[in-house]
Amino acid sequence: MSIRPVLDTRQARPTLEGAGVKLHRAFGFTDPSECDPFLMFDDFRGDHPADYMAGFPWHPHRGIETITYVLAGSVEHGDSLGNQGTLGAGDVQWMTAGSGIMHQEMPSGNATGQMHGFQLWANLPSDLKMTAPRYQDIKSGDIPEVIDDDGTRARVIVGEFWGQRGPIDGIAADPQYLDISIPAGVKKRIKIDTYRRAFAYVFEGSAYFADAAAPQGVLLEKEVMGQEVNIRDLSGNRTLVRFGTGDEIVVQAGERGVRFLLISGAPIEEPVAWHGPIVMNTRSELEQAFRELRNGTFIKPQH
Repeated sequence: MSIRPVLDTRQARPTLEGAGVKLHRAFGFTDPSECDPFLMFDDFRGDHPADYMAGFPWHPHRGIETITYVLAGSVEHGDSLGNQGTLGAGDVQWMTAGSGIMHQEMPSGNATGQMHGFQLWANLPSDLKMTAPRYQDIKSGDIPEVIDDDGTRARVIVGEFWGQRGPIDGIAADPQYLDISIPAGVKKRIKIDTYRRAFAYVFEGSAYFADAAAPQGVLLEKEVMGQEVNIRDLSGNRTLVRFGTGDEIVVQAGERGVRFLLISGAPIEEPVAWHGPIVMNTRSELEQAFRELRNGTFIKPQH
């Protein structure tokens, strides 16, 4: 067994997106190779409707897959192919934009006005960039949850974990997408296939993601449930943790426990030409996509 080291941790940054939605971006629109095959990850949440009600009006996508996971409130969606529906708390939508689609996503709060969800963009390899668009809409009750003896819980959205397989299939990056909750004081080792790139995103509580003992030569300022760690190494709310290579990670939950997404996928390792919601392999392909947007030929006939 080889434990994956932590390459870096960072706080998600406040960003305005869509028609003025306040969200936090963990990564995206910088180096597309950093989290390959994943391009962008947004955390959109708010207690006040003014922060999110403007939503994400009609916009195009080509060459990627968008993954929306709702925790609180709901998201109404519709597209240029006539698909429409509502994602509620716990639901997931995996949209393969492929050759091109126009769609919109409009969030609403729950009874107390709270809205919380995540959106992840995954790249498509060159041979699937122009594939036919498709949706996989998954209701919360269809997502398996496994509970370990120590109280650790995992919702298996994509991939296989602890004997359960997520309901979403046929995804190019062969990803694993888990929503994991670890109780206070529990130390957990979690396996990840060595060929996948992996990151965690903490959104409740805190944890120490360790590849060994606490770092040497630094002042140990805090004890987490009996284990001394440097307070600067605790990952709390809205923290991205990127891992190096190996076949497992180690997580020490903090004094309030921790809940995080653990996401991994096989890197595509192809050139990326990217502008806004369209991601191709070459500049000429990108320019062609925007010409088609202007002349009305962006949406391809479906057979």
